[in-house]
Amino acid sequence: MNKILPHLFLTLSLIKVYGQELNAQFVVNADLVNQTNQQIFQTLERSLNEFINSQSWSSQDFFPQEKITCSFVLNLSSYNASKFEGTLQIQSQRTIYDSNYDSPLLNFLDKDISFTYQEFQPLFFSPATYESNLVSLISFYVYIIMGINADSLQLKGGDIYFEQAQRIVNLSQQGGAFGWKQNDSNRNRFWLSDTMRSNTFREYREALYIYHRKGLDLMTKNLLEAKNNIISALLPLENLYDRRPNAMLLQMFFDAKADEIVNFFSDGPEVDFVRTLKMLKKIAPFYQPQWKQIK
Repeated sequence: MNKILPHLFLTLSLIKVYGQELNAQFVVNADLVNQTNQQIFQTLERSLNEFINSQSWSSQDFFPQEKITCSFVLNLSSYNASKFEGTLQIQSQRTIYDSNYDSPLLNFLDKDISFTYQEFQPLFFSPATYESNLVSLISFYVYIIMGINADSLQLKGGDIYFEQAQRIVNLSQQGGAFGWKQNDSNRNRFWLSDTMRSNTFREYREALYIYHRKGLDLMTKNLLEAKNNIISALLPLENLYDRRPNAMLLQMFFDAKADEIVNFFSDGPEVDFVRTLKMLKKIAPFYQPQWKQIK
């Protein structure tokens, strides 16, 4: 029996599973809400965790170890008569090849979250129909997460996921909730989906691929080459900045990557980082404290 168990566990780990692509944690924070009965928030949290983790989001099959690790934190500011308002922090990461290191891919804050929800209300996702704004919100960011993850593995590998995110945008506009239309604001779900699919912002997606697949994934084999490839991924972002200095994708990139870049280039074999550092100070000025740490 003792000899059989290790082989059984190995076999199970090599079996691909259909659907359930995410290893997600959803947290509902209602500290700012004046509500004595907290059960509705606990029920919502359980429902959303089950919805995200048990749903089949694509036709792709995943090994269990290939599941995308991600987190959602819903910070509620108000709750009244089944209407919820607040912000949603979305983060995701992926494991770097031949290592135990998880690299941050996404760190995004949606400040315009509003939806209605009745306790124990079932949550269903249908790719071709609008169910509710809550389902649309979560499903949209699931596909953004999956698209960015796929882009980090294959050049423009996230196309199919970003296309589904765009379908959700189109369907959700009929619900009338804020954040799905281009005129709602200049940094919302409409523009996030639009810029992801636009050739105008191609350097962001190209950087995701080169930075991770030819950079970080190589670091255990050839750290010097990995560093130079990451520099090659970063430098073209200046072209994007010159065209669109306020591009939300630039902020998204450095919100996820600034600390990692500092750590990566502050240790190990030295490379010529002078030009890259100058560029970083130009295109990501909000991270000057981080850039000053790179010697």
